[in-house]
Amino acid sequence: QVRLAEFGGGSVRAGGSLRLSCAASGSIFSINAMEWYRQAPGKERELVASITHDDRINYAESVKGRFTLSRDDAKNAVDLQMTSLKPEDTAIYYCHAELPTVLGTFQYYWGQGTQVTVSS
Repeated sequence: QVRLAEFGGGSVRAGGSLRLSCAASGSIFSINAMEWYRQAPGKERELVASITHDDRINYAESVKGRFTLSRDDAKNAVDLQMTSLKPEDTAIYYCHAELPTVLGTFQYYWGQGTQVTVSS
């Protein structure tokens, strides 16, 4: 079994910064990709940033230039550094991981979510 543990989050004023961390643990041979999603009240969950095993990084347009995703392979972890935060960044942030199986498919895992609140 694989578990995703999320750290960070909290409350900050607009313009401030926060750092989210997500560490995967358990039966891990390799990780194909890890992502951060977010879900604001009354809205659908959306992809914020992703990083693949070969270091391809993508960001949502709304966070480009403000958020930076990095990976620590030794810890099976990813960090999301969020700067210049805006009230519209307020949401529950979820870590997500894609792990390959011996059958050539993928298994998907979610973290429990961490609240980010940005006040104006």
